Amino acid sequence: MDRRSFLFGTGTLLLSQLLAGCNTQERAKLRVQLLKGSLPNQVLQKFRTKMQQTASLEFASVEQLSSLFDRLQAWQQNSQKPIEEDWRSQLPLPSWLKPQNPNPANLVTVGDYWLAAAIRQNLIQPLDPAQLSQWSQLPNRWQELVRRNKAGQFDAKGNVWAAPYRWGYTVIAYNRDKFQSLNWKPQDWGDLWREELRDRISLPNHPREVIGLTLKYLGKSYNTENPSQVPDLTAQLNRLQPQVKLYSSDTYLQPLILGDTWLAVGWSNDIIPVMQRHRQIAAIVPQSGTSLWADLWVNPIQANSDRALEYQWIDFCWQPQIARQILLLGKTNSPIPPQIDPDNIQPELRPLLVPNENILDKSDFLRPLTPEAIQQYQALWREMRQKS
Repeated sequence: MDRRSFLFGTGTLLLSQLLAGCNTQERAKLRVQLLKGSLPNQVLQKFRTKMQQTASLEFASVEQLSSLFDRLQAWQQNSQKPIEEDWRSQLPLPSWLKPQNPNPANLVTVGDYWLAAAIRQNLIQPLDPAQLSQWSQLPNRWQELVRRNKAGQFDAKGNVWAAPYRWGYTVIAYNRDKFQSLNWKPQDWGDLWREELRDRISLPNHPREVIGLTLKYLGKSYNTENPSQVPDLTAQLNRLQPQVKLYSSDTYLQPLILGDTWLAVGWSNDIIPVMQRHRQIAAIVPQSGTSLWADLWVNPIQANSDRALEYQWIDFCWQPQIARQILLLGKTNSPIPPQIDPDNIQPELRPLLVPNENILDKSDFLRPLTPEAIQQYQALWREMRQKS
């Protein structure tokens, strides 16, 4: 799954009603649209059991983050409210995307990379942290992630626009069988430049990820504002290009399983299920730091609902015992650090599920960039890809 692509209309919207209450006219109603597989069914069922006497619940599972973002835009266009005019807003909405229910969901999953656009386009409304009993238990990095100004930029004094409920890394996955003959295993980004891996690597089809990992290799941040001024960056990108067999953000794992590639850079939520099914696939979090991603709850601006019920759901996701289930059953990280014995996690998954604070402190969320910085990244990307 491409977590960080703004492609319009990536596929058919799959809505599956997982949970529903009865006597809907007499009880408060909560409608949640979430990314498919982002929470264990046991977590949804537990909340349903807790709320079955007081609320009607409807959880809808959606295949792609892009579809969820498109749905936010569809609700906005349906409401006849003006939104930021960009290339996405100029495209007509296909019939399958137009909401069947004029009332939007109360809470929707958005990837952190999409949050700035959702704020700028006036698609969502702020949350009130004073209504979230678990807010104070959320580590600072997560509070900082969702505090933004109205332009979507990080702002310590900004509103709280979202609530994170799971997160992960950009990681290096590799085929153990192929590496046996090399007598070494990947440890950090610098290994991608080794001669033995020429034409054996897949990288995300995403300039921020590829240029970002090269910046990290050079001791810089993924969010460097003037990458064209970084010494040796262009040379290292040009050296990396011959190592790459393919660029893909969604079909990169099958070649790795088959041995057509030996190493792939991708997202931990994609790679962990593959590791569980294919024992020849291993993965590591680069020692010098990596990029982080998070899935967030946001409140569509058009939603008419009992906000107290929305806050109950967010607080529920942040309870320590639920954080534990998200990790053990969902095989992903919770922003609330669960108290758990690492021995309860499969050894090969521990590097991805038991955070190393030293690595975490050296890692970055992909922040919104200035237009000038975006142009520099795009120019570097074009130059690198032209050499392929």
